[in-house]
Amino acid sequence: MRAIPGSGVATGVIFGIAAQELGFIVGALCVATLLSFALTPVAIRLANRAGAIDEPDSGRRVHRLAIPRGGGLAIAAAFIVVGVVATKVNSTSGNVPQGTIGGQTLAVLFFGVGLAAAFGYVDDRWQIRARWQALSQVILAAITIAAGVTITFVYNPLAFLGDSFGGDEFHFDGVGVIAIVITTIWIVGMINSINFIDGLDGLSTGIALIASLALGLLSIWQDQPLVGLLCAVLAGALAGFLPWNFHPARVFTGTTGVMAVGYALAVLSILGTAKVAVALLVLGVPIIDTFWIIIRRVSHRQSPFTPDRGHFHHRLLDLGLTHRRAVMVIYGICIALAVLSLILSGTGLLYAFMGIVVGGGLVLYLLTRRGRGALDASNYPDDPPSTDEEADSHVTGRAVAEVPIDDRRHGTRPAR
Repeated sequence: MRAIPGSGVATGVIFGIAAQELGFIVGALCVATLLSFALTPVAIRLANRAGAIDEPDSGRRVHRLAIPRGGGLAIAAAFIVVGVVATKVNSTSGNVPQGTIGGQTLAVLFFGVGLAAAFGYVDDRWQIRARWQALSQVILAAITIAAGVTITFVYNPLAFLGDSFGGDEFHFDGVGVIAIVITTIWIVGMINSINFIDGLDGLSTGIALIASLALGLLSIWQDQPLVGLLCAVLAGALAGFLPWNFHPARVFTGTTGVMAVGYALAVLSILGTAKVAVALLVLGVPIIDTFWIIIRRVSHRQSPFTPDRGHFHHRLLDLGLTHRRAVMVIYGICIALAVLSLILSGTGLLYAFMGIVVGGGLVLYLLTRRGRGALDASNYPDDPPSTDEEADSHVTGRAVAEVPIDDRRHGTRPAR
């Protein structure tokens, strides 16, 4: 039996967490799911009225019918509303221990997600220049750092060589230059990693859902239930939106969702112990994809953000996988990495991530060797649909073979 702090009530323990705490967390997840699902049609109507539409581009063969973007408003709104209510109720009921997370941290999290969604919606509506998107991401990082939310340690990759190369971790002042630089890179990098993988229906939403669940479980096991509660609320908001976004999508997350979800994951992974390393591993696919795409483009003397069909999900389609199967394969990889992140600890997480980076880069390189012609949109035929899945895609004007040519597939663009 376990006593709930401040309640004087003993209750059963499930998976290392009091049943009362677990029930509150699961309840918040379910409420966020329902609210996000209900708000998505509202976001669709707002996008149509505001003109936040992903128009067909016959030259780039992205899709054939206009699809509303900015659906990330539903995700952000559900996360903020349910998150604020849940933390307020919890502060009086004491269902979940507050731990070391103060009101200022919670305030910057919810305010930051709202501001990130607002920045993203401006791009979904007016297609602003990439430099302004980059500036907005830096502003989000600056606000977070000013509130005292920073990365204060990183694992030492050379720890296995002995004490002469330092201990297992490098610690530094949370308000020092190193902490500020690393935190800024982490937040901006997380947002752009979610952006780069946002190339197939439901892909970035599903990956973020898996990541938030993994971070939530780890938080609960590390006796940080309030962080677990916040991760559960984010997971619920993503789960409620996913049915509308899965292939064939009726709405895209847009830059709104990319900014809001990327920021939320970045901040939640900073809170608590070792969650940055866990996020690195769980989000290995988008991070590795982003890293190797930039390396490949720079090696060809191109801008790191030059649009092309070089992403991992494009390679899977080149191998003959259908839209849905390509998404499910990447889901499977992310789930496997999430399980691995829950098993490993300490520098083991870092070594696993480094191995995934090298191995993933090798796989992408081998797939690239199929030839440049495989990346040419003209090689994807417009044959009549031969399966029910393909027929469904034509209903919404989306050909299975006609995948995004660049990072603007959902109207979202990385900083260029």
